[in-house]
Amino acid sequence: MLPTHGRYDYHPWPMRRAYAWPGAARLAVYLGVNLEHFAFGEGLGAELAPGGPQPDVLNFAWRDYGNRVGAWRLLGLLDELALPATVLLNSAMYDYAPSLVAAHRARGDEIAGHGRSNSERQSVLSEAEEGALIAESTAAIARHEGAPPRGWLSPWIAESRATPDLLAEAGYAYTLNWCADDAPIWMRTRAGRLLAIPYPQEVNDIPSIVARKDGAAQFADMIVDDFEERLRQVRDGMPQVMGIALHPYLVGQPHRLRHLRRALAHLSARRDVVWISTAGGVLDHVLSLPPGTIPGD
Repeated sequence: MLPTHGRYDYHPWPMRRAYAWPGAARLAVYLGVNLEHFAFGEGLGAELAPGGPQPDVLNFAWRDYGNRVGAWRLLGLLDELALPATVLLNSAMYDYAPSLVAAHRARGDEIAGHGRSNSERQSVLSEAEEGALIAESTAAIARHEGAPPRGWLSPWIAESRATPDLLAEAGYAYTLNWCADDAPIWMRTRAGRLLAIPYPQEVNDIPSIVARKDGAAQFADMIVDDFEERLRQVRDGMPQVMGIALHPYLVGQPHRLRHLRRALAHLSARRDVVWISTAGGVLDHVLSLPPGTIPGD
């Protein structure tokens, strides 16, 4: 037998129970806006061009553009289209760019945990160190938002073998780390169940633009194509969740924002047939469904 994680069982897609999202929709859509901060002169970080010796000013400044400019332009686009967002927040942003977090708070956006910064991976830490990282990030969000976050996305989607357990023990209700499905599934942890909500690794500007070097128009077309194909697929009655992962230092660049506006306007115009919400909204609806509806119940 191959080693297994033991977190969930295999659930064939055609054999699941059908259900609907609010408004009888079969497709739920949410935007995951990553607000990230990076250490200067050390640690991890996406690269526009191959980095030289530290301090790597080119790539640090390119990423910092996202918090200084790109995120504000993305906020304007979200307001223009009246779209909610799930903010995936490095807690270091409270010290670095508090007005940016406050702007999302004023919109009523959901704030989810995303570690302390994106210069580190929690998967290389001891269990005690990882628990302390989760606790520190959670406490900062609770202090500033008035309530702890309910969802978590690890920086770099990095997990140790204990991460789901630590998240459940810290009070988290859902994780975005596992991209194994098109609908929410329940995962097992030593502290009870944890909902895995689909977070995209395809319709995600990091692997698309940074890794595959897709152009701005390609990424926008990917969003539209993914959306339209899912609308076709959900005619069979099985609901889906479509996430769109955005990083302001990428899509906040003017030439990319122009194409992103086209894609998000296309989605927004179909509110009559889809449910545009947040990851937390997906969690709330799942919790309202009869027992046994979601795989892993």
